Amino acid sequence: MRIWDLHCHLSGVAGLIPEDRLQNLLRYADRVGIERLCIYMGLKWALDPSPDDLVKQNDEVLRALVKYPDRAFGFVYLSAKHIERSMAELERCVAQGPMVGIKLWVAGRCDSPEIDPLIQRAAELKAVIFQHTWFKTGGNFPGESTPDDLVALARRFPKVPMICGHTGGTWELGIRAIREHKNLYADLAGSDPTAGMTEMAVRELGAHRVIYGSDAGGRSFASQLAKVHGAQISAEDKQLIFCDNLRQLMLPILQQKGIKA
Repeated sequence: MRIWDLHCHLSGVAGLIPEDRLQNLLRYADRVGIERLCIYMGLKWALDPSPDDLVKQNDEVLRALVKYPDRAFGFVYLSAKHIERSMAELERCVAQGPMVGIKLWVAGRCDSPEIDPLIQRAAELKAVIFQHTWFKTGGNFPGESTPDDLVALARRFPKVPMICGHTGGTWELGIRAIREHKNLYADLAGSDPTAGMTEMAVRELGAHRVIYGSDAGGRSFASQLAKVHGAQISAEDKQLIFCDNLRQLMLPILQQKGIKA
């Protein structure tokens, strides 16, 4: 079974430099049969990164990609609070560079129309669009998006595919929030490997809208793979979730860049 991991980071992994951290991630991935990793964000994170910090973190991912171009895909880290610099980073890292997706985290909520130029340009480039989301019972970080915020964005771009990071954390609510919006996909990464999560996502969204991710190095590959390996779904659906759905989303930009995968 082919496995691509949508959701990996260089943080939380041993190594002093980006190349060493990706090497270690790949060493662990090889043990559990993961073929490709999508990586985004650098060695040190900030909830509200400055424009210069965005550039630094993207540079760290670019360094790691140079050494492992056949094993990892890069997503450029952007911020809804710094649109001008984020647009420049999108051009540098995706339009003119090797990256194939965008990552939006918690500095600004995605329901704001200010983010629209980033989404429009990413769609033109055929870049995969990934938005972190969470429903937190104790309250979200300032600027942290929920699946409801992503739905508001998806309504403005109904033909643009987007991925709902973590399925909203509180996944029962996240799955229901995105269910009616066919351009939204559920990322399984990051929460505890609770029985029933993958089954509910498949039942409510269809297997073709569910994507495996781990959130490594914050989470182990094994615990996150178990969500799919242990799910009471067909082998065909598992293959869609583990690789085929993400590959289908990525194929347009991979082909555009001449990347075989």
